[in-house]
Amino acid sequence: MSAKVGFSLPLPRRRLPILGVAVDDVTEDEALVQIAALLASGGIHQICTVNPEFVVEAGRNPAFAHVLAHASLCTPDGVGLLLAARYLGYPLRGRVTGVELTRRLAGLAAQGGHRLFLLGAAPGVAEDAAAVLRREHPSLLIAGCYAGSPAPRHEPFLRQLIRATQPAILLVAYGHPQQDLWIARNQALLGVPIALGVGGTFDYIAGRVPRAPRWLRRIGLEWLYRLVRQPRRLPRIIDAVPRFAWQVVRNRGTEEQDRRTEEQRNK
Repeated sequence: MSAKVGFSLPLPRRRLPILGVAVDDVTEDEALVQIAALLASGGIHQICTVNPEFVVEAGRNPAFAHVLAHASLCTPDGVGLLLAARYLGYPLRGRVTGVELTRRLAGLAAQGGHRLFLLGAAPGVAEDAAAVLRREHPSLLIAGCYAGSPAPRHEPFLRQLIRATQPAILLVAYGHPQQDLWIARNQALLGVPIALGVGGTFDYIAGRVPRAPRWLRRIGLEWLYRLVRQPRRLPRIIDAVPRFAWQVVRNRGTEEQDRRTEEQRNK
């Protein structure tokens, strides 16, 4: 049984810039409290689970960079971000992965009677993930599950489908940057208070794709485990590991100024 989460005012934000992307320095517990507070405060809020691939993509995709800059919360997902922040001299305090955040959001939704909608992944995967989440949280209300597509031509139908179920939390598993751009285009029209992109989270929760052993995750080699099991991920791994690392080293001199600017914004 997870501990209850209080619906207080949002916590003050401490954001750290990494290659121009501001990442919130939050732990898992703090991220959950922050999302609970955003849910209670009204309005619509987009959450992004940022990893090194996001940062590299933002550098070449202005629309995606704009989404990250305007998200209500950008959690640090990926050991590479933690290593980069430490190298740059302002370490992040923890990692908040899409898988764990989804599981904890399911607990938050069950606790508060909020409806959850799972959008994306291959047909049947969202339904299997929802079944697992319901077993973990028997009182969880699933508003709906649908695979669909991030293609703009499908958006009118998806908006109609999701609006009819009135979820409080929408999880979108179309992979970045499509899922995050999809949310940015549609969330206001949907009126869903909390929406976040969760990448391959449904596959992991449903057991379709095994996660790396905990010890590999702890030492930062989850990417190697994924590459061995899914060689087609090589272009993504190149972004997440060598390209990201090289850009961090190459741009170290400009990061200090970015950090000072972000600290002024945080005040």
